[in-house]
Amino acid sequence: MRNTARWAAALGLTAAAVCGPLTGAAVAAPDAAPSSLYAPSALVLTTGHGNDAATATPERAVTLTCAPTASGTHPAAVAACAELRGTGGDFDALKPAGDVWCNKLYDPVVVTVQGVWQGKRVSYERTFGNTCVRDSVGGGVFAF
Repeated sequence: MRNTARWAAALGLTAAAVCGPLTGAAVAAPDAAPSSLYAPSALVLTTGHGNDAATATPERAVTLTCAPTASGTHPAAVAACAELRGTGGDFDALKPAGDVWCNKLYDPVVVTVQGVWQGKRVSYERTFGNTCVRDSVGGGVFAF
């Protein structure tokens, strides 16, 4: 009986010695190297005529990726990313250009933004009086 106990203990220690480093490496592997060196910033922007996103039909949609470089289907991706970086990704902080004059014709246009900005979820909606007002805000972030 004593030999059986010694044999079981020796087998258990051997298994732990052989398999222990393997399980430790498997657990440590995901944290060993970062998957990327930047926080993701990928957005989908839509626009359509209407008072809010619930009733407006999207007429145009673009993608905007700002990290590691500006890209996507947005026509001015570099300028849009620079403007967003200047506000820290705060879409409400985007101001209209001072040298643009728009008519007062009320033809509401709604813009939505969905995605991720520097690793944080973004969900944004804003209604503008008309397309001229929309295009003047934010140095072209919404001009697409």
